[in-house]
Order: sequence, then structure tokens, then C-alpha cells
Amino acid sequence: MTPGKFGCERYMEKKNITSERGTVYYWIGGNQSKDSACIVFTHGMTADHTMFDKQVEYFSKDYTIITWDIPLHGESRPYDNFTYQNVAQDLNRILTAEEIDRVILVGQSMGGYVCQEFAIQYPNKVTAFVAVDTTPFGECYYSKWERYILTKAGSIASLFPYTMLVKSIAKGATRTEYAYNNLYDSVSKLSKKEIVVIMDVAYNDFLQKTETAEFDFPVLLILGDRDNTGFVKKYNLMWSSRTGYPLEIISNAGHNSNVDNYDEFNDRVSLSLSKL
Repeated sequence: MTPGKFGCERYMEKKNITSERGTVYYWIGGNQSKDSACIVFTHGMTADHTMFDKQVEYFSKDYTIITWDIPLHGESRPYDNFTYQNVAQDLNRILTAEEIDRVILVGQSMGGYVCQEFAIQYPNKVTAFVAVDTTPFGECYYSKWERYILTKAGSIASLFPYTMLVKSIAKGATRTEYAYNNLYDSVSKLSKKEIVVIMDVAYNDFLQKTETAEFDFPVLLILGDRDNTGFVKKYNLMWSSRTGYPLEIISNAGHNSNVDNYDEFNDRVSLSLSKL
């Protein structure tokens, strides 16, 4: 085991899987008894697995925990042919290697897209999905103008000087010093070219998900009350209204609500999972 920057990886064992696309790193720990449910935490764009350090601390006593650096992020670089389908298959290979049959998915922002794709491909392996400051698959939620803007995200990012780009990403998604430092540290490990590539491939593949996803397992939507990233707030209200999924608002939190106000986030998720 290797120590993490916030000390949480003392709970976790670092492992990896390798394919022709690249090597994907993950961390597993917590309560790994046979009766323990498994939570997989999937981070958002330009972040890495450390954005869930406070969740690892909180949930490790009662759950098997998996965090990972999704392809193109953190230590899971380089990686060829990024698609959500491929990334979901990588997650399935991790679960197969660990002999885990069913999981609770927690996905923040872009990590929520990975979770939705995994749930589409492997619905029988999902117990529940906690969607954190993310948005739904389905063309019906997004206007043509909104979809067009997403196709230009990488081009817009490329116009910023590198230092300004890193700071603006970290500042725009967070409201507390702890959350800012966490995201800044993750983003600054990426080059400007890598950031632009991530935005291009992540949003372009997202726009291919035109069908509305429907899930038979419990889904909880979570949104920071000060999440001003794009139209995330509007999409979550629409998502909840159309599906009936409960929507929890985390106070004093931005787009990375699980990092900004981790105490409230952890309590809300714990209460929801206790009802499964």
C-alpha cells in the first residue's frame, strides 16, 4: 500500500489492469468481508481518485471501496481510444478481477457518464447509482445550442494560457479551499494538450448518447447548491422531474459537492444507502 496525499490510501491497495488501450489504476480496500456491499467511486473530468478521499474515510468501515483513475486521468495515462463503452468495460474487468458481482455506483460529473454507460451495459451488476453533479444521457434534455457549445469545449480551453486554465478549472468547480486544492493538484498533473483532448473526447462521446437511459435500480441525484457549471442545475431538475429520481441539494457546495461539503454529502448518501 502507498500513502496518498491526504493519507486515505493507507486504507487502500493499489492495483491495475492492462489492455491494448493502456493501463488503468485502481485502489481497493475498506470492509472486504463477504457480506459487505461494494461502492465504486468514479471521479469527474480532469480530477482523479483522490477527490473521494473523504468518502473513503467515511464508508470504509461498512463497505468494500473501489476508487480509480479513469482513463486519460491521474495514473491511467496514456490511453488510446477513449469511449465510455471502453471505459465501462475496463471497470467491468476490474470487478471481474476482484470477483465482485454487484456494485453501488457513485459518479461525479463525467464520472456519472461512465456510471450510466456501465449500467446500460451491465444492468444486473448495479445495485444503485448516486449521480453527483452530473447530467443524464438523452438528447431530449439538451437544446441544439447547448449541444453545440459542448463540441467547442476543447477549442475554448485551448485559448487559455496553461496556468490560467488550471486555476479556472479548479476555481469554477469548487467553493472551499480544501476542494480547490484537491482539484488544482489533480488538474496540474495534466498538460494543456491532455486537458484539451479530455474535453474533446469526453464531450463528443457524450453527445453520441442520444437515447434516454432508464434504470430499474434506485437512483439518487445530488447537486451542490452553488453548482454553476454550465446548466447542470437545470438538467438535474429536469432529470428528477421526468424520472421521479429524488434530488438532494448539498449546501455550501459547488460542482464538486462531495469535496466541498463532504460531511453533509456523506451523511445524505449513507442515509440513502441504508434504505436499500
